[in-house]
Amino acid sequence: MKVRKLWSLALALTLVAGLAVGCGNSNSNDQGTNEGAKANADTGSNSGKTATKAEEIYFLNFKPEIAEIYDKIAKDYEAETGVKVKVVTAAAGTYETTLKSEIAKSEAPTIFQINGPVGYENWKNYTLDLKDSKLYGYLSDQSLAVSSEGGVYGIPYVVEGYGIIYNNAVMEKYFALPDKAASVSSMADVKNFDTLKAVVEDMTAKKDALGIKGVFASTSLASGEQWRWQTHLANYPLYNEFKDDTSFDNTVLSGLAKKEIEFKYNANFKNIFDLYLNNSVTKPTLLGSKAVADSMAEFALGQAAMVQNGNWAWSQINEVDGNVVKAEDIKFLPIYTGVAGEESQGLAIGTENYFAINSQVSPEKQQASIAFLEWLFSSDKGKAYVTNELGFIAPFNTFGENEKPSDPLAKEVSDWMGKEGITSVPWTFAAFPSEEFKNVFGDALLQYAQGNLAWDDVVKVAKDSWKTERAK
Repeated sequence: MKVRKLWSLALALTLVAGLAVGCGNSNSNDQGTNEGAKANADTGSNSGKTATKAEEIYFLNFKPEIAEIYDKIAKDYEAETGVKVKVVTAAAGTYETTLKSEIAKSEAPTIFQINGPVGYENWKNYTLDLKDSKLYGYLSDQSLAVSSEGGVYGIPYVVEGYGIIYNNAVMEKYFALPDKAASVSSMADVKNFDTLKAVVEDMTAKKDALGIKGVFASTSLASGEQWRWQTHLANYPLYNEFKDDTSFDNTVLSGLAKKEIEFKYNANFKNIFDLYLNNSVTKPTLLGSKAVADSMAEFALGQAAMVQNGNWAWSQINEVDGNVVKAEDIKFLPIYTGVAGEESQGLAIGTENYFAINSQVSPEKQQASIAFLEWLFSSDKGKAYVTNELGFIAPFNTFGENEKPSDPLAKEVSDWMGKEGITSVPWTFAAFPSEEFKNVFGDALLQYAQGNLAWDDVVKVAKDSWKTERAK
């Protein structure tokens, strides 16, 4: 995954939010509002059935690169059910503009996409409550849905996840050591920061016996290579800070509203960041020259047992010349930082891709639209398209083990989402004020790693940069 590209899109969608708000609030009649939609309380209860009228439904697609696949899906669905699916694909970078234009037409999209809580705020007068639909019931982790005041208005359909990737072969070698100091016998026992720290520091002391140069691959802090820390790792303390603000439905909206941050969980960030720095293949003073590719190569070549990254890193690992890590040994561990209750924490799972159903079209079209999406994510033919041609990590419990993406990290993301009692950490960094904030924070982290900046000064830099960038 190209992280910069993803968050450039997030920022762009945030910037156009003001344009869409005018459209989203333009219709106040009862039939088109959420209140009108809620009056049809049974809209989701029969959502598995095809509408009595075989009306045409209209899907406005976000991704040009998969438009042809959706065209094939639509033809198969019509042949099977008699319901015609009109697929229109917006040109790259024009989705919000296209949606604003199309939603005003008499034959408006019946299925469209929103980019999470920000998108919902712009389009909430056009989104149907899906809490009673089978589609919502299919979600492996229902906390991923876009919800507000007890309703569900956006269903994620493809997700990505990140955490600590580890080589289980090295870990098994460690657990088999007769003189290991850590009092755990497998990775299943590592459920919080204190246990992770004990294991990692003991492994560092025994790295020669384990055949590694360091427990963690290099913390890449070269310019332009800091996103794993100033964005992905920073998600954790700021997620917890935003979560404490109960005046908002979700952490993204909480973060967007904050002109300043306390950085109240900075000590938890420091916990894990120091663990990375002090138990690494590379000395902290040399990290200014390290790129993500260097880090992934170290892991692939067996020089490190762990590395923080996401499921998109499989191709980087697999394509390294001389890769010694077997696919069956690649596993995920949540990023533990020492916050209370983290034993029930999963991976950081997120997306900007959510399906919404137009609340202003007829109930028949609403039902036919929901039925189409439920077919896509629950029928054998639909799931085959999702897995084999669309290539999605679909967050639904309707997919069996043989219906999930084949690469090991994608499978791990799916497995973690399905674990009972485990709650995923949402991607909150969409609320970060700018790319400049992240870069300034990342540069401060490098100065800290090199011994040129005290941690309290790093905290001050982060707080000051947030305030400055939010003011802009």
